[in-house]
Amino acid sequence: MAFKEEPIETKKIIIISPHPDDETLGCGGTLLKHKSMGDEIYWLIMTNISCDEGFSEERVISRQQEIDHVVKEYGFNDIFKLNYPTIKLDQIPSGQLVQSIKNVLESVKPDVVYLPYKHDAHSDHKITFNAAVCSVKTFRYPFIKKILIYEVVSETEFGPSLQGNAFVPNSFSDISEFLEKKIKIVKLYEGEVGEHPFPRSVENLKALATFRGATAGVKYAEAFMVLKEIW
Repeated sequence: MAFKEEPIETKKIIIISPHPDDETLGCGGTLLKHKSMGDEIYWLIMTNISCDEGFSEERVISRQQEIDHVVKEYGFNDIFKLNYPTIKLDQIPSGQLVQSIKNVLESVKPDVVYLPYKHDAHSDHKITFNAAVCSVKTFRYPFIKKILIYEVVSETEFGPSLQGNAFVPNSFSDISEFLEKKIKIVKLYEGEVGEHPFPRSVENLKALATFRGATAGVKYAEAFMVLKEIW
């Protein structure tokens, strides 16, 4: 008797990043893993740089080229740029930020959402988290089945280490097959990778992946906090 093979269930994944590079530092290996499994992956970038904000035209152009190269490396199904000024999300009305994120979620209808950590050192990360949490209410968007929070080297560990603020992961993704490509993608961002003991060094990225991997019993891993899961 021949058995009919069940179709592989694919998912729609969206990563919400305050800035270009957060997506890779926080869960680059996991995004590559999702893609290898046949999932659709989407990228929402909250901020951008512009000449109006004091950046040179050359730098603005090179940043867009970096994003294009990153999109190609991951094979994103689509990318959404909200183009709010970097380091100035606190000047944008919260209702406007929430509606901007909602518009993207309604367009993509993701199964899984990745968010930055609320207590990261950078104010853009805090504001992105708060706006995103208001946007992912599952009673309004029942297609969202899982919400995870990622850590970003040089932001999460430099947040205030006060009781209740610490990043305490309870979910781990084995990225042993994808760490080297993650590091390759990080290097596409001009000036983001430095020499040890700079936090965003190759050594530190590997050290964190090794540490999280040891916790999970694999060679390399990325760690997350599960905010909500419906199954």
